[in-house]
Amino acid sequence: MDHLLFLVHRIPYPPNKGDKIRSYHMLRHLAQRYHVHLGTFIDDADDWQYVDTVKKLCGDTHFAALNPRLARVRSLGGMIGGRPLTLDYYQNKGMQSWVDQVIRKYSIQKILVFSSAMAQFVALGESSRRVVDFVDIDSDKWAQYAKTKNWPMNWIFQREAKQLLRYERKIAASFDASLFVSPQESELFKSLAPESSEKVGYFSNGVDADYFSPVHNLPNPYGANESTIVFTGAMDYWPNVDAVQWFVQEVLPAVLAARPDTVFYIVGSRPTAQVQALATYHGVRVTGAVPDVRPYLAHARVAVAPLRIARGIQNKVLEAMAMAKPVIVSSQALEGIDAVPGRDLVLAENANQFIDALVQQLSRGNPELGLCARNKVVAQYAWAANLASIDTLLDSTAMVPMQASHDSYSPSNPAEVVL
Repeated sequence: MDHLLFLVHRIPYPPNKGDKIRSYHMLRHLAQRYHVHLGTFIDDADDWQYVDTVKKLCGDTHFAALNPRLARVRSLGGMIGGRPLTLDYYQNKGMQSWVDQVIRKYSIQKILVFSSAMAQFVALGESSRRVVDFVDIDSDKWAQYAKTKNWPMNWIFQREAKQLLRYERKIAASFDASLFVSPQESELFKSLAPESSEKVGYFSNGVDADYFSPVHNLPNPYGANESTIVFTGAMDYWPNVDAVQWFVQEVLPAVLAARPDTVFYIVGSRPTAQVQALATYHGVRVTGAVPDVRPYLAHARVAVAPLRIARGIQNKVLEAMAMAKPVIVSSQALEGIDAVPGRDLVLAENANQFIDALVQQLSRGNPELGLCARNKVVAQYAWAANLASIDTLLDSTAMVPMQASHDSYSPSNPAEVVL
């Protein structure tokens, strides 16, 4: 088997949040074909317990400790040097030394980088086949954040958006292929980096539909006589925090007025102080980390994804759909998911539409909606099929253009490789 260097900005295990889900399934797929040498950071002390599990899938490994608080301070050096703060946040001499050593030791000819920040470590591998999975356009995410903040944070975030886009374009121009999580994300980046458009494509996230399945007999975590709405996600992630704050303040009161038995469960690790404060509201429960999110999905009446800031594909939506749950989403949460509103899920564009859809689901339900949702996931979001095209890109000696695999997206060249 060939040797491959895989660099990931966060340990790809456990697969319990968006980026880890994608990077874990990539690692598991790559390990079937390559000797994978993994370099990654650990930014959560609880994740050190999973090092041995990850090592079983790899050859050489390097796990670098990253203290988020110290990293934020270190990232300010980018202000002086005119660099994106993101690069200084992940700057690490130990990681750089290990990467250089592995490239020389194994004469690495294939490199896969997960997230833009990790590209800074592979200048030595310029003679190798280099593919970057940006996943999302992080620079555009910073631009969205800037719109929600006051000075000086809005200025800092806008600066980061500008500097990071410049760096993303540099990476895309020098790497052999750049990947994103959805056709929409891919097309947006092509418009932002037209000089690299022929080397830009995407592959969708997947779902383990056997694991996330309604057939499992899972315990009910809810109280008796609760009519439950559930939101799942990492609760220290600002778009999730913003989503649940908006939902509790703008949507839930009207739903409670119509259905007093309603309880909104916020399920996810590391809830911020803002999220924890929501537990003081009537009809709100904040669980913190749970060992298994599936019982909360299985026994909920309805799942919601009221995101107002979003990039790429929301795994929380796909997982709820796989569990055959009715899911009510904002347009931002629907982006990148090939689902038909009204058939596979419910689209709500504003607070009133969320209220109407929730009252209807809580009062009457719609089992057919959940069944259609699961059928969509099983048919279109299998990891094995979506990941297979990475091998084509890593093995190719010339750039292969990419197109979308979804029926709703029309490629300009039918001979292109499907991602």
